[in-house]
Amino acid sequence: MKQYVVDAFTDKVFAGNPAAVCVMEKWLPDDVMQKIAIENNLSETAFAVKEGANYRLRWFTPGGEVELCGHATLATSFVIMNFIEPERTEVSYDTLSGTLTVFKNGELFVMDFPTCGLTACDISDGMEKAIGFKPLEVYEGDDMVCVLENEEQVRNAVPDQELIRALPGVCLHITARGKDYDCVTRTFAPKCNVTEDPVCGRAHAHIVSLWAEKLGKKELVAYQASQRGGVLYCRDEGSRTIISGKAALYAKSEIYLPEAVLARQAADPLLPPIRGV
Repeated sequence: MKQYVVDAFTDKVFAGNPAAVCVMEKWLPDDVMQKIAIENNLSETAFAVKEGANYRLRWFTPGGEVELCGHATLATSFVIMNFIEPERTEVSYDTLSGTLTVFKNGELFVMDFPTCGLTACDISDGMEKAIGFKPLEVYEGDDMVCVLENEEQVRNAVPDQELIRALPGVCLHITARGKDYDCVTRTFAPKCNVTEDPVCGRAHAHIVSLWAEKLGKKELVAYQASQRGGVLYCRDEGSRTIISGKAALYAKSEIYLPEAVLARQAADPLLPPIRGV
């Protein structure tokens, strides 16, 4: 089975956020997809199967399946529109977060995501201890968002991973107004066995509407201030968030499935035999 590794939200390798992508003809058992994600040890491995005109898309971290992932969606779109169906300029995905549509605009892959709602909440001592800086504002949604005083705090933070585990939300996003960009952000996800997500589209589905309101503008250029770094071109559309970025192919390889997996597929009528793409 072919697997691609794509660096998302960058135009060069060794930057942005790497995601593994497997575009398959038939689904693998869930536990096998999880084992592949653990073996890859990237923040995300994406699995896609074409179903009608759309693809069904699922995302696995080393710690389990998640409901939304931006960089792996971008990476999957890069693979489909460059290698699987190069004539396509638009792809729609059926996902746990509903239908997501991605279209190609020059070198950019433009993603239409649901906006993740946020509710302001009280600042606790545990948040300050976890981050190392006291947030100015804290919001809760599917993830937790902490607004810090300045960009330097975001860049210099060395959060306590175990204390982050005790906070609400799947991920922790720390963010501040930027100097060269509209906002800067970092993302931590120890609950998914990901210490720091290098560039996170999911984070920006949370924070774009927040910064759009603060800055009084709909179009934002955001920067993920991880060691690898990445640029996201974003637009607030109320209930939807548009997130665009570039991508670069790092590797193309083959996965060799064990005989036990093939035997399970042969014995299960719901899991037809796999053929590589």
